[in-house]
Amino acid sequence: MTDGADFEGLLEYLKAHRGFDFTGYKRSTLQRRVARRMQAAGVEDYGEYVDRLEVQPDEFSELFNTILINLTGFFRDPDAWAYLRSDVVPELLARKEPGSTIRVWSAGCASGEEPYSLAMVLAEALGDEAFLRRVKIYATDVDEDALNDARHATYALKAAEDCPPELAERFLESTNHRLTFRRDLRRTVIFGRNDLVQDAPISHIDLLACRNTLMYFNAETQGRILARLHFALENHGFLFLGKSEMLITHANLFTPVDVKRRVFTKVARPANRDRFAFAAPPAGATPLEPTELGTVRQAALDASSQAQIAVDAEGRLAMASRAAREMFRLAPTDVGRPLRDLEVSYRPLELRVPIEAALRDREVQRHRSVEWTGAPDEQRRVDVDVSPLIVSGAAVGVLVAFVDVTEAHTLQEDLLRSRRELEVAYEELQSTVEELETTNEELQSTNEELETTNEELQSTNEELETMNEELQSTNEELETMNEELRLRSIELNRVNAFLETVLGATRLGVIIVGRDGRIQAWDSRSEELWGLRAEEVIGRDLDGLDIGLPVSELRETILSPDGTDGHHEALVVAARNRRGAPIACRISVTPVETDDPELSDGTTILLVEEIEKTATETAPELTP
Repeated sequence: MTDGADFEGLLEYLKAHRGFDFTGYKRSTLQRRVARRMQAAGVEDYGEYVDRLEVQPDEFSELFNTILINLTGFFRDPDAWAYLRSDVVPELLARKEPGSTIRVWSAGCASGEEPYSLAMVLAEALGDEAFLRRVKIYATDVDEDALNDARHATYALKAAEDCPPELAERFLESTNHRLTFRRDLRRTVIFGRNDLVQDAPISHIDLLACRNTLMYFNAETQGRILARLHFALENHGFLFLGKSEMLITHANLFTPVDVKRRVFTKVARPANRDRFAFAAPPAGATPLEPTELGTVRQAALDASSQAQIAVDAEGRLAMASRAAREMFRLAPTDVGRPLRDLEVSYRPLELRVPIEAALRDREVQRHRSVEWTGAPDEQRRVDVDVSPLIVSGAAVGVLVAFVDVTEAHTLQEDLLRSRRELEVAYEELQSTVEELETTNEELQSTNEELETTNEELQSTNEELETMNEELQSTNEELETMNEELRLRSIELNRVNAFLETVLGATRLGVIIVGRDGRIQAWDSRSEELWGLRAEEVIGRDLDGLDIGLPVSELRETILSPDGTDGHHEALVVAARNRRGAPIACRISVTPVETDDPELSDGTTILLVEEIEKTATETAPELTP
């Protein structure tokens, strides 16, 4: 394998040519699945695998089937489905108006067992007639092959292992060792392709099932998908996740209903507006004298632990509380002085701009967590509120309040840091759990493949055993035939030996000639007479033999016997033996009489007998 750049190039190629965006998937899981497919295809390099995809389009389907494990079944995780049947669905139906439509979305539905399980639960709760009238189930996935399988709604018996027996009996029909979801209820389930990362979500959903799908994505992509799912759900709609998906770090979107069963509800987001309430002074109150009023105001100001100063419309310090005087080292003689001449006008905050804004807009100017150095090397944080003072509709000054929030700011930072650490720990834990669940699914998928392979091997082994028995039976037959052939061969050898003995005793040379004039047999007496061995003459034309017998003159007589019974009368001819000595030979020509057409068709036996020398001297060249 090459480096990560080549792998990212492969992902971009899949996105550009097939529309599958895997860039948001967890890299460890994705690389493991791709490596598995490449190993099966016999490819070791990502670039080489891209070339393979270009020349073999069918490889895309094999790759996607490997990446998208599509491991599912009816009522997978039975405990969670039991809770959905007993608690979630009844509560959902109670919230809906009678007769209103119930919209359900199964995201990442794979081959369809999950949406059909949802259909069973809702049909059980509503009854078939109400279910057909009120329920719409949308089932989506990115794998078109899986969606095609889902539309057929036909499954192996193993897919319903976790299905409650009463629901299986009511909604699943068994045919030819396969299970089929009821056709009349199937039209309520609508299948379509939807990419949770790229495509718009389906809206106004009451129950959303997205089980064991989020765990394949990284944290960032999970956040984007969950935001889409939040948008899809109606307020107080239910989200049903897989057992490895916790949503710990997304509490602002979903609230857990049952963490163990992974059921959550949507967090509604109504628009919030700031509201202010004003109170009028009670009627009949006796006003205080101006001098008394000022004394009371100053006493009240000094009694407050909050540092406050009042500035009139001319920009002069009109009042300062005891806390303000201590915080900013203000003296009683500073009251009445222009604020710009005092240190508090620019520390901890430049007050000129917010004071002018408060007088002009007649709105409170707030500045949060302003850094301020109080005592030497003492870093503090203060909130500064500049509020306009309105008398008879006119702004006569501002009240500046300083609230020390150092401790609260420190606690907030510690809290945020702890939350971040906790979120990171939760994300790592959830990622580990999801990775474990993914690995478990891969192992389960591999185990199913191994079981299938084992069944195929067992079937092949049975076939081999059957073939072995057939071969053993054939072998026994061949052994029997071989024994018969051996016995016949012994018998034939015995007969041949007997014939050789008989022919040797008669001192006759036996030559068998076929219709084409080629020699088929040549006995030992002929070898002795003419000096040629049988292997030298078998198959050769009789005319072509260089022997002392005048065969060319005898050819017509030998090949066409004209005797009345097929035999030719004996002829006496002059010849020369293998030593060149002149001899006289009596020749008898006899056709082969047998039921075998291959032996009788033109086959002739030539019998040659050497005559005594006295006969040779008186024998003509060719005498009948």
